[in-house]
Amino acid sequence: MEENRNPMKEEEFSSDVVEETPIDIAEGEKTEAEAETCDEPCESEQETVEEKEEGEEKEEREEKKEEKSSRGEKKKLKKAEAELSELKKTLDQKDAAFADLNDKYLRLCAEYDNFRKRSSKEKEGIYADACCDILEQILPVLDNLERAALYNTEDAAETPMGKGLELTLRSFMDTLQKIGVTEIEAFGKPFNPDLHNAVMHVDDENYGENEIVEVFMKGYAKGDKVLRYSMVKVAN
Repeated sequence: MEENRNPMKEEEFSSDVVEETPIDIAEGEKTEAEAETCDEPCESEQETVEEKEEGEEKEEREEKKEEKSSRGEKKKLKKAEAELSELKKTLDQKDAAFADLNDKYLRLCAEYDNFRKRSSKEKEGIYADACCDILEQILPVLDNLERAALYNTEDAAETPMGKGLELTLRSFMDTLQKIGVTEIEAFGKPFNPDLHNAVMHVDDENYGENEIVEVFMKGYAKGDKVLRYSMVKVAN
């Protein structure tokens, strides 16, 4: 009886084992499937995190690049401003130097112009003074010729000597006129101390006040310069 009972139990036991084994395999497959299913979203999440990190790293690199570029531009701008300031400073110095040189040039031109005018005036003055000195020495000769002509009578004037005296006196006067020497008008004119030298004074109602009534020696002038004052007698 024990032998009959045991095989049945073994069959039951084996049957249970057989039935339980497929269940365990199925559960194992199910577990692996669930694990695979669980790994898929984990990998997706990991990929998302990695992409996000890459994006952040990219943004950070771009920000650093922009910051570096901005710093470079600021440096360039500062350098350009410094160069511009230096150029302005140099330009101001050049302008100041130019103004100083221009002022010196204008002063030099003005001084040279004044020197030229002064030299020309002095040259003219020297020439006039030299002419006057010579003419002052010649005028007495003219006085003597005029005195001789006063005593040249009509009979004597027809002689060769009389004619020669007249021609000499006329040539002398023409030469003086050519070089600009003129006789100072005196007789019958009002007395002028700038042109006349009064050596005598007479009271006469027939003449006006300060009227020149007699000329003792003729006066001469060259332009505005008096070579010799007229020696005269003045009335009243």
